[in-house]
Amino acid sequence: MKFGLNGFIIAQDTEKEAQDTLREIVEKANRPAVDGFRAAVKQAGASTSDGKGMWADSSFEDLVQYNDGFKTKLIGTPEQVAERIVKYRRLGVDLILAGFLHFQEEVEHFGKKVLPIVRELEAEQSTDLVGAGASS
Repeated sequence: MKFGLNGFIIAQDTEKEAQDTLREIVEKANRPAVDGFRAAVKQAGASTSDGKGMWADSSFEDLVQYNDGFKTKLIGTPEQVAERIVKYRRLGVDLILAGFLHFQEEVEHFGKKVLPIVRELEAEQSTDLVGAGASS
């Protein structure tokens, strides 16, 4: 079995820039559309076994991006985003369904700035595991 995670990625040069981008996205959200979505998922959640559903505890900010994509906290510097991705991988996440604000530019930025750090961190982790196995 494989596990995927929906995540909205905001990787900027500084954490402040990333948080400012998030704040701008939330401020520009179509409030009636988000409130309508909240009402719809609340109604749908009432029919689940717990009577709430998976979005019952979601904030307005969470619901701005579909499937609670901001909750993954893939927002920050390339290093912070990469570290978070590696943590999710360690928890068993096989696939991240990534969303971006400006797809073309940000996918390229992600590929150049974030993915190399992910690969480096995963390589270090593999080396650490091999080293730990050798000393057992």
